[in-house]
Amino acid sequence: MDFETIRYTESDKVGRITLNRPEKRNALNRTLLKELHSLLTDISQREDIRVVILTGEGKFFAAGADINELARVKTPYDAYKRLRRNRPTFALIESIPQPVIAAVNGPALGGGCELCLACDLRIASENALFGQPEIKLGIIPGAGGTQRLPRLISLTKAKEMLFRGKPINAHEAFRVGLVNQVVPEDKLLSVCEGLAKELAEQPYLALITIKRVVNEGINVDLQSALAMEAHSFEFLCATEDQKEGLQAFLEKRKPQFKGA
Repeated sequence: MDFETIRYTESDKVGRITLNRPEKRNALNRTLLKELHSLLTDISQREDIRVVILTGEGKFFAAGADINELARVKTPYDAYKRLRRNRPTFALIESIPQPVIAAVNGPALGGGCELCLACDLRIASENALFGQPEIKLGIIPGAGGTQRLPRLISLTKAKEMLFRGKPINAHEAFRVGLVNQVVPEDKLLSVCEGLAKELAEQPYLALITIKRVVNEGINVDLQSALAMEAHSFEFLCATEDQKEGLQAFLEKRKPQFKGA
């Protein structure tokens, strides 16, 4: 596929998406979000792509909304149209079957931070920053920042970040549980690719079921979530991969999962 604002490559069941507007600090304009949505929609239908890595070109992961587009929002209806157009892309990252790893190669601010929040795992380079500076513009995050951030870190820390609008560095992000790991800048992609390869070798039906059950279960009462977990467990007990995993364990060998 040919894109104007993103690059896409795939290898060994792993797809890598790179936000490619380095001259604009990978700001999220309408074209980028539209292309990203189209690509993710295609990936979501493919069983040969098991894991996705999302990163940015250059020194920024993503600086947030494109300020030129944001400046054209003059009325509540303008804002409504913008959110209705853009928010589905963030939701799609969260809802596609495949785990999505954010390889945060630099500042992830505003919408860029919200893009990270929608991913399943976040690996940060040492020069990464995370922030929701919208309050400094007299607004609030509009793509999930006020809702996903407090679900990932403590409510108190999330409120502090949102109230003050000041970014935190990668090590603070790790301390509060926002990122899984902090690595040197030159090791970021190799670490993410290693993790993606490890996940891609897991039994696929179990992998995508875990993502779905965790994401859906966190938003319902405990008893409903436990019932969802039980039904999913029962389903997976009928798969070929479950039988292969158990047999391999008994035979003390590496399992050969087929995704079935």
